[in-house]
Amino acid sequence: MTTSLPLAGKRILVTRPRAQAKYLCDRLAALGAVPIVFPTIEIAPLEDPTALDRAVRDLAQYQWIIFTSVNGVKAFWERLEIAGSGLAPTQHIAAIGPATARALQAHGVTVTLIPDEYIAEAIVENIGAVQGQRILLPRADIAREALAIELQKRGAIVDEIAAYRTLPAAPDPIGLVELQRGVDVITFTSSSTVRNFVALVGRGSIPASTCVACIGPITANTARELGLRVDILASEYTMAGLVSALTEYFATKPLESARRPA
Repeated sequence: MTTSLPLAGKRILVTRPRAQAKYLCDRLAALGAVPIVFPTIEIAPLEDPTALDRAVRDLAQYQWIIFTSVNGVKAFWERLEIAGSGLAPTQHIAAIGPATARALQAHGVTVTLIPDEYIAEAIVENIGAVQGQRILLPRADIAREALAIELQKRGAIVDEIAAYRTLPAAPDPIGLVELQRGVDVITFTSSSTVRNFVALVGRGSIPASTCVACIGPITANTARELGLRVDILASEYTMAGLVSALTEYFATKPLESARRPA
């Protein structure tokens, strides 16, 4: 083990869906950490995509389409391709952050708006005048309603339509064993990862010596509401920002690894 690496030997729990955990795990491992995959949510297609298909069919009526996750882009494009449809050249496209923007750009889309702060409220602050405009929000079935509500307050006509489902994951046996052995940090990348972690293992299962790291303020607020102490909060609400926050934390406040049985 190369102890000069900033996260050398740190056991870090990753609660993202398994299919989306690789980037974060690879970044952590490159910095010397021991990533432990323990998905608390999984992403699933809609049982009934009728409403989404209707929005895709009538896409030309929307002046804005706002994407708030990579999952939303993927699910939307699957229905778009099935319909044989496409975006209108005059439509404005917003992405909540750089990862979502990259997913859109991979489909050849020019992204009109990426807010400086990667939260829904910042989209509202930066979108400009939307009075009388129709806006489509393809999103998770359990997404916060804040964005739609604030846009409606500004006079927009908002169609908030589920594009995919976020489901609780069954506890991974190997990950659960590693969690019980002890981890230095538990990472949360969305409010749903926090809620389902607590539902799976209980908030009392986190020792005082274990840090909780959150990707952004919305996730951190959910963690606190559920009784968790948030030790690390990324200043940039991305996976890279979360890794940077972990690195900075351990550079300034080293933490002894959780005691583990032999």
